[in-house]
Amino acid sequence: MKKKMKKYLTALIGLILSSCSNGQTTVAENGIKNPNNRITKEQSELLFENTKLFPNNTQLSLALIKNGKVDFIGIERINDTIKLIENYKDVFEIGSITKVFTATLLSNFVNDQELKLDDNIQDYLDFKVNSDNVITFKELANHTSGLPRLPSNLNLLFVDQDNPYKDYDKEKLIDYLTKEVKLNQEPGIRYEYSNLGAGVLGFELATIAKSTYELLLQEKIFTKYKMVNSTSKRENVKTELVKGLNPNGKPTSNWDFDVLAGGGAIFSTVEDLSKFALAQFDIANKELALTQKPTFKVNDNMSIGLGWHILKRKNGGELIWHNGGTGGYTSSMALDLENKNGIVILSNVSAFNEKTGNIDQLCFGLIKTLDED
Repeated sequence: MKKKMKKYLTALIGLILSSCSNGQTTVAENGIKNPNNRITKEQSELLFENTKLFPNNTQLSLALIKNGKVDFIGIERINDTIKLIENYKDVFEIGSITKVFTATLLSNFVNDQELKLDDNIQDYLDFKVNSDNVITFKELANHTSGLPRLPSNLNLLFVDQDNPYKDYDKEKLIDYLTKEVKLNQEPGIRYEYSNLGAGVLGFELATIAKSTYELLLQEKIFTKYKMVNSTSKRENVKTELVKGLNPNGKPTSNWDFDVLAGGGAIFSTVEDLSKFALAQFDIANKELALTQKPTFKVNDNMSIGLGWHILKRKNGGELIWHNGGTGGYTSSMALDLENKNGIVILSNVSAFNEKTGNIDQLCFGLIKTLDED
């Protein structure tokens, strides 16, 4: 019984897309009409087919970027009908897409010559990490550090299951790194996705800057790209916060982060994320270009830059992509840099809804439609 409970809790706090029954079996009616020719029939059908089994009160907020031009689409399931709404200024948790922003902060530090990607993280800490291995900043950003997904002292049996990261603070992280840390493999050898690694990266950058993760985001990214409704602190949300839903479609708690904020703390809107997406197309932007550059080959179909996963497409092109999932939200963001196309999806679909994979499926389906003239 204890093994089953631990396995469940591990999945719950892992910021990963998992599966869990949501009890939702009714198929919604299609109330998506073509608003002023902003979306095609194919796109409308993709939206409906990938959302028709989500619970009532499910919302999706989307940005469709075609050749650098943005259209916003919002849908909501109300009374078993999926209808268009306007929610592009509404806030959602973006989950692990946060890691792209943490990696962007790292790129900013590199461009400002405050550190180098291959520097040992130990050299910038005032405590000794209990490992003889050298871990670099690049390895934290591309998931090759050898660090596990989560720290061993994030107690799975006693964590608040509705808000699992809230009480994991600086003292606990330092205690883990100085006493309990154990790498799963030598750094730099193998890709192993780690929320801990991204959290450590955000923590260390804030430490170097003698600042906080939130202030770094605001000063170096959100202000620069006019992302006025983005924050890593729930108390700083200024506009409508869409309520997250659990797998059964019931309102659930937001997730708050302390020291591991770099792994998944950001709240944002598709309007703000579309601004960040458009900036990715600017080849003169050295800070963003560095995050897009491959740093490790995962397999024949995927490499990873700094934060961004780089996916090979069947048409010979590439996408940079990341997704995210928390207890009440799922997100996906894919950009075709060559053609300046992209899709951003934010939703209040739980990462543990059994159909949560439909969000990525919708993202990739929609970006394929943008290839067509």
